[in-house]
Parts: sequence; C-alpha cells; structure tokens
Amino acid sequence: MRKRAPQLSAESFAHLVEQAIARIPESIRGYLDNVFISVQQRPSADILEELGLPADEPLFGVYSGTPLIERSVVEPPLYPDTIFIFQEPLESACTTREQLLEEIEITVVHEIAHMVGFTDEELESMGYG
Repeated sequence: MRKRAPQLSAESFAHLVEQAIARIPESIRGYLDNVFISVQQRPSADILEELGLPADEPLFGVYSGTPLIERSVVEPPLYPDTIFIFQEPLESACTTREQLLEEIEITVVHEIAHMVGFTDEELESMGYG
C-alpha cells in the first residue's frame, strides 16, 4: 500500500501554497502580480467537463483567464486571471510534505506557463520540464 502525504487543513495547505510560490524564481513569480490564486478542495464537475476530462482525472491546477499572447489593448479581459490549485488531487499524488511542496510549485509554474505562453522547451530550460 502506497503511503500518502499527511492530509492538511485548508489553512495549512494554503500556507504550503504560499511557501511553494515563494520558491519560484522571481523571473517567473513576477507574472503573479495581478493573478488571484484560489485554493479549492477539488475541481468542480464543470471545470472537468469544460476541459474534457473524466470525473476521476487527477487535476492539480488550472489557469482561468486570457493568456497574455491573446490580449488586446482595445478589449481588455473581462475577468481577472486566476490560478486554481486543487488540494485533494495534490495530496493524493504525494507521499511526503516536501513532495507536496514541490508538486504545488510545479503546478503553479505550469499554470503561469499557460498564461504567459511559455513553450515546453522554455519551461525545461527553467528547470520545470
């Protein structure tokens, strides 16, 4: 039987998300200046359906907003950018607190990549490939 990371309270998990974000290099973290980070227990059925994922798909996070490369000065986005982080899938996939911290960091960077338009090669060159 696989060992699981300790299940944290919502407050403790949110603090771990803050720690993970602090570990991200400033060159990447700077993109979060006007982004709302929302920690949720799990993705909603609507999010999974919108992404075309089955209900049992382990989704760690998702970016919601208009990617920078698609923005227009004439028509600014209607809603603020948001990165959703999902606690239960992340905890289920990790066996230690350190692994959970690393996976949260990777998830946030991955969602920033969706917002900014980083390629897989750029992510890899930054150590997140």
